[in-house]
Amino acid sequence: MNGKIRVGIVGAGTWAEYGHIPSLKLLPQYEITAIFSRSQEKANQVAAQHGIRHALNSLEALVAHPEVDLVLVLNPAPSHEQAIRAAIAAGKEVYSEWPLTPSKAVSQELMELADRAGVRHIVGLQRRLGPDYRYVRDLLRDGYIGELRSVRLHVSVEYFQQRRLQSLYFTVPAENFSSLLSIYGGHFFDAVFAMVGHPDSIHALTVNQFKEVTLTESGTVLPHTLADQVVVSGSFANGAVLTAHLEAGKRNNFGWQLDLTGSAGDLKISNHTSFGNAFNVIEGAQGDAQPMRVLPVPEAYNWLPPSDLGGSQLELTNLYAAYARDVRDGTRLAPTFADALAMHELIEKIEASSSGGQRVQLN
Repeated sequence: MNGKIRVGIVGAGTWAEYGHIPSLKLLPQYEITAIFSRSQEKANQVAAQHGIRHALNSLEALVAHPEVDLVLVLNPAPSHEQAIRAAIAAGKEVYSEWPLTPSKAVSQELMELADRAGVRHIVGLQRRLGPDYRYVRDLLRDGYIGELRSVRLHVSVEYFQQRRLQSLYFTVPAENFSSLLSIYGGHFFDAVFAMVGHPDSIHALTVNQFKEVTLTESGTVLPHTLADQVVVSGSFANGAVLTAHLEAGKRNNFGWQLDLTGSAGDLKISNHTSFGNAFNVIEGAQGDAQPMRVLPVPEAYNWLPPSDLGGSQLELTNLYAAYARDVRDGTRLAPTFADALAMHELIEKIEASSSGGQRVQLN
């Protein structure tokens, strides 16, 4: 239809309305044509609010709809498998939020199924495609800090506290693979390693401090076994070292910071929130004892039309811009199910290192 990628959305939740719908509306390459929710009332409401023609309460109807080319799977991770299988069976291109599924084996099967069917697939590891991350990657490539000596990442999350909204129930059971490590670790590790390369080995510590979680609306108390603190050390092929600390339920002074130390200079990326409207700040210095100065991202890294969208929204918009280029030019800019599998494997090795108390080889 007019050369646009026609999109059908599975899941009419907050992230669909805050992130995906504004991102797609900003890009002329896309048109949102259908949305599915198990509640017809919810589907009608979101469709009316955003000008979406078809409001459906049947997954089968959405994936089979003749005006849908790309199916977005935006419901919680435990429900991804059903929607992804349905999209592949219908021969539709498919996007899945990260985590792809709670099971690495199932994710592997879905990737192979999509590849056999000739179906393009994307996973929502979008941070790596933000212009700031792409700019830092190129600064490193071009020798701004010389040879990389150390990578230090600290992520403090105001979410995943001991008291949570009922809508976040899915983050409590371990089998849902929707924890601090899987969600925030997956997103940040993917973005950082897309810039600096992957470590060769790691040693990890994961600690569960919140033994119970209370759902605020009902007062229901649930057992909780997932890590609220994750510490990872490691090394890269050139001898550079990695330190990373993820912490959940931070009451104050949350946000994130990445420090890159090199033989000729330093880079820092920081933000006062781990997810939200604020934009990352890049600072750098070369030589000895020089003050860090802000490095604006050159306009050449901007793929998007002007907008008032926030930082986390535009990271997602850049992923969609990358995928539109992939469809048009045959490139492979957008992360795929293969990237999801690689991240799932890293998380499993972090957990194995912690439980075994040993350094684990990654390559």
